[in-house]
Amino acid sequence: MSFPAEPPSTRPIIAFFDVDNTLMRGASIFHIAKAAFRQKLLTARDIARFTWQQAVFVTRGENLAHFSAIKAKGLELIAGHTENELRQIASEVFERDIQQRLWPETVALTREHLRKGHEVWLITAAPQIIAQVIAQRLGLTGALGTGMKAENGVFTGEFDGGMLHGEQKAVAARAFAEALNAGLEDCWAYSDSENDIPLLTLVGHRVVVNPDAALRRHAKALGWPSLELKRGSIREAQKRVRREARQAARRPQS
Repeated sequence: MSFPAEPPSTRPIIAFFDVDNTLMRGASIFHIAKAAFRQKLLTARDIARFTWQQAVFVTRGENLAHFSAIKAKGLELIAGHTENELRQIASEVFERDIQQRLWPETVALTREHLRKGHEVWLITAAPQIIAQVIAQRLGLTGALGTGMKAENGVFTGEFDGGMLHGEQKAVAARAFAEALNAGLEDCWAYSDSENDIPLLTLVGHRVVVNPDAALRRHAKALGWPSLELKRGSIREAQKRVRREARQAARRPQS
């Protein structure tokens, strides 16, 4: 994907990337739940219930009953656990699950933005600590995620603000860009979900990645660029790395 020429500017340019089904295949929260189960922080029933509720909320964000159920369950699961526990889980999940599910094409776009001197920020409903770990491991500028209140390093079971989802992403992105004195008309956003239409509409450059049906129709009507990825993209990238590594090993050493 080519980027338009930009006039010289001292104002920062931000590229906002959603995580689930945009930066990686699938939902990060599912893998976080599995890791919490392995560390005996969750039960199997917790995983099933929370994963199902999260999926319903993502696809039916306007349903306030589902939102309330997810909010209550999420707070219940995190309350009493420490920031270090969640950070440890996030690191394990990145190594074990997320890294192999990253879309090579989307990761390449983050690298292109960084090469152009842009700031690259993840923006996700996942807890802030988890988002920060993913951003750090990928060498990105940072992450905006759902804040959780903590006292003496232990989560209280309360959100620090609202869940960063739907319209709240656009609100957070606008405030963040204004704080950095970034012009929204020069900024970028990438997402797969209809729920992120407010965020995509906010910026001057938007790209839909693996769009759901509603976002695909919206993007087509407005002429937004679309990046369609498949599972084979990851498998082919993994095969290519292994193939090129074998070829390099066969080359005579000078």
